[in-house]
Amino acid sequence: MDNTDINQQPIKSAEEIAEDKKIEIALRPKKLTDFVGQNKIKNNLEIFLQAAKNRQEPIDHVLFYGPPGLGKTTLSHIIAEEMQANLKVTTGPAIEKSGDLAAILTNMQPGDILFIDEIHRLNKTVEEILYPAMEDFVLDIVIGKGPSARTVRLELPHFTIIGATTKLSKLSAPLRDRFGNVYRLDFYQDDEIDQIVKRSAQILNVNFVDQCSFEIAVRARKTPRIANRLLKRVRDFAEVKNGGIINTDIVNSALNLLEIDQLGLDEIDRKILLTIIEKFNGGPVGLNTLSASTSEEMDTIEDVIEPFLLQLGFINRTPRGRVVTCGAYKHLNLDLPNHLSL
Repeated sequence: MDNTDINQQPIKSAEEIAEDKKIEIALRPKKLTDFVGQNKIKNNLEIFLQAAKNRQEPIDHVLFYGPPGLGKTTLSHIIAEEMQANLKVTTGPAIEKSGDLAAILTNMQPGDILFIDEIHRLNKTVEEILYPAMEDFVLDIVIGKGPSARTVRLELPHFTIIGATTKLSKLSAPLRDRFGNVYRLDFYQDDEIDQIVKRSAQILNVNFVDQCSFEIAVRARKTPRIANRLLKRVRDFAEVKNGGIINTDIVNSALNLLEIDQLGLDEIDRKILLTIIEKFNGGPVGLNTLSASTSEEMDTIEDVIEPFLLQLGFINRTPRGRVVTCGAYKHLNLDLPNHLSL
């Protein structure tokens, strides 16, 4: 196997890539009972969906938010499946003009579900048209220009909008308030990721010799999408090196080749921590300075790298900047500085 190729895969990014889409449909749970983790959300959704079905009404609008790769899109498809509703999928950036939204909404049928990913990136003009559509199921269209312009109000069928966002703070308050159900998806526990890996392995016909699925789970950054991506990379390695059979040695060899350690940290994570430690005496250091020192974009550090390091307790955010904690020093086998060893 070409070492360069395997290391070029964006393993730790939880953003969806083209490769993910090829097997996304096969690996995605179809029923709420098959969805692993997020138990509080599942329990609420179960009641919420059953009540809507009993009343034979469309469900109220739903907003999912949280880090990428945790199941927002999957839950949206499950809701449509459970409600036996037609699901239409789009993204915030794809709806550029009010006419684009009008075309989508006027084609909705009673009970249909419109899933808008990255809903925080909706154009403000488009967003304002969405308000009456969500609240009163009407669409106000302006016909003509200047003094002769007039507004035509179109009645819309009762439909449901499911929004997904990784940045709830960038969603305007008026839009956020129009969602009757708002759920935050959290990072998963290692045993939950282990269940997801085993389920995905069964679907992909991956053969585990022993209980090495947990070895993949603990390095998956508590994110199902990354777990499935690691499983595919391990499968590739096993097919080339071990006749397709996956054991603990194969898992460790594949993940070591990808430079992913026992906690899921990769080369870039360690680079960020070591930069703060070696160049800035463990911090504090501002995001701008850290970005310039590591040649990593600020958005990448803030959205991809930092959340997991914060989850592990390896860095702290302070008013003066980022600070590395004792846990990070111990994980990197570095001596604690005097101000932390006291």
